[in-house]
Amino acid sequence: MTATQRSVDIAIVGGGLVGASLACALAPALERHGLSVAVVEAAPMLDAAKAPWQPSFDARSSAIAQGSAQRFRDMGLWSALEPQAAPIRLIHVSEKGRLGVTRLTAEELDQPALGYVIPNAWMGRVLHQRLQTLPVAWHCPARVQRIEPVAAGYRLALSDGCTLQAGLTVLADGGRSSLKEQLGIASDETPYDQVAVIANVEVSRPHEGIAYERFTREGPIALLPLKGQQMALIWTHAQGRERARLALGDGDFLSALQHAFGERAGRFRRVSERHAYPLTLVTAKETIRPGLAVLGNAAHSLHPVAGQGFNLALRGVTDLVAALEQALGHGEPLGGMLTLRDFEARRIVDRHQVIRFSDGLVRLFGIDNALLSHARAAGLVGLNLFGPLRRGLARRAMGLER
Repeated sequence: MTATQRSVDIAIVGGGLVGASLACALAPALERHGLSVAVVEAAPMLDAAKAPWQPSFDARSSAIAQGSAQRFRDMGLWSALEPQAAPIRLIHVSEKGRLGVTRLTAEELDQPALGYVIPNAWMGRVLHQRLQTLPVAWHCPARVQRIEPVAAGYRLALSDGCTLQAGLTVLADGGRSSLKEQLGIASDETPYDQVAVIANVEVSRPHEGIAYERFTREGPIALLPLKGQQMALIWTHAQGRERARLALGDGDFLSALQHAFGERAGRFRRVSERHAYPLTLVTAKETIRPGLAVLGNAAHSLHPVAGQGFNLALRGVTDLVAALEQALGHGEPLGGMLTLRDFEARRIVDRHQVIRFSDGLVRLFGIDNALLSHARAAGLVGLNLFGPLRRGLARRAMGLER
């Protein structure tokens, strides 16, 4: 091949959190089997080694389950991630106007934390620092302008003038993947008619590692602990109603939040820049084809109510690497359907259960019915009293059971 043409074993389209995690998770295979891997990322990357880390009050964050933290430990990354990881020691679930409450604690599960909340920018920094030590070819900034199947995989024409021919191409380019459209991969889409308002807030007292899930008539409110006395806010609104909230000044916004959430977390004193995201359940109808696998939000985009989106994606990374390791051990082609069906078999039950759970939770608490509301309250009380069931649900949410 010419200087602008290259054959690689694996091409990862998307160098965000999911794509970068996959490249890092492939490190042992790179060393043992001499795999050639290329990552194509559209957004310019800062030099992680030189750019100073400056925590931002406006930074977006992700909830990392304990099982996901263990996966980062297995990659040798947790010691670098941990300094900016705020532990979740207790999850408090309630419904506004009802007495029922469920509490899930790390202590009763004999775990140091139920999970962690980490700024996305810090995760990206750690992942990219690791990738700089690996023999991975970066095409950044670059886009895949054209993708087409060939005899042994896919050919990718990039905006930087390079052409990649890959035995396996992994689409990890997010929920708005244009490449799925190019390839004719359809998705099932179920709009929730809701919009999530995302921001960080400062509270008047230490949060003590408590994460709150508060269901209201308008939609759920989640508060996740960050470093110091800051918390990440995910406030769900009926579609259209978020506009008035976004138009409020900071003081009025915090007053409205205080009225909707109550005093459990203390007084809200400060709010960051706010962002709004329409919420739709999206699931790709195909996640594998010969020479192709789909990961992360390109495969499934969930309601944030249960905080499972990135954790589900990271388990997909782990399962894909396991399927590839098995294929390498048996001399099977990485993009062969035997390998990819193995990957799909590892994913299908977990994916179905998590999607069903998060979607069911939204719909259950979204029904405005007095009798059902009392039943939900009784269920929350019962769940709090019945330890084995509560602990089982907690272990599944933590990614410790599948």
